[in-house]
Amino acid sequence: MYSEFNAYYRGIYGSRWEGLRAGLLEPAAAVAYTEGLAVPYMLDRASVLAARTLRLPSEGIILDACAAPGGKSLVIASAMGSAVRLLSNELSNERRRRLVTVLDQYLDTGRRSRVIVSGFDAAAQGRKRAEWGRFGGILLDAPCSGERHVIQNKTALEKWSPARTRFLAKRQWALLSASFLLLQRGCSLVYATCALSPAENDGVASRLLKKYRDEVSLDEVDFNEGEKTQCGRLILPDAAGGMGPMYVARFRKH
Repeated sequence: MYSEFNAYYRGIYGSRWEGLRAGLLEPAAAVAYTEGLAVPYMLDRASVLAARTLRLPSEGIILDACAAPGGKSLVIASAMGSAVRLLSNELSNERRRRLVTVLDQYLDTGRRSRVIVSGFDAAAQGRKRAEWGRFGGILLDAPCSGERHVIQNKTALEKWSPARTRFLAKRQWALLSASFLLLQRGCSLVYATCALSPAENDGVASRLLKKYRDEVSLDEVDFNEGEKTQCGRLILPDAAGGMGPMYVARFRKH
């Protein structure tokens, strides 16, 4: 399966793949995030950039649609005003327990009181018309191929196949299209993955632009790290000092 994995990504990245693969095998470039936290939390700096890309409202409720393990929720909670609440959502029971532990440990009492944890399927939530337009900002850090984890984990690598990328892209689209329905007009939606495959990144983001056309526009991200893509930016470890992978695209709903 390792040879198939290599061949798949070499087909995407060509001669760059060897250097990128070497970067994926190194530890991620973690930083101690301290802003607004009770104690520092270690996470990839690319994750900080992704979470900070969300434009925060002055009041109302924000959704972190797939929040575990909780790093991006911490970044959002540390920056939101006192009239804003955060709904940190995680479908998996096990991962949701980890999320609660992280929020309890790293947020001070005041901020923690404004963060609610839920466990619904964000894709299914989009089918509930009563929920449409509920949120003044949404971060969707979607489940993805996570090639950095795959290449460092023998069991994950043995299970990997190109079909997984296609399956995940379908799930990501269900989550992104539902998130758009849940978003208030005039507000910000950030789509992020830690995937290398364009099918999971621009491939999903471009579908939103195509489907909703006059109701959505790209809102260019305001960081310069990484490489510009059709719809966003892609941070790759071989060119960003070990950060990433992290893909980020931001949309505004009209």
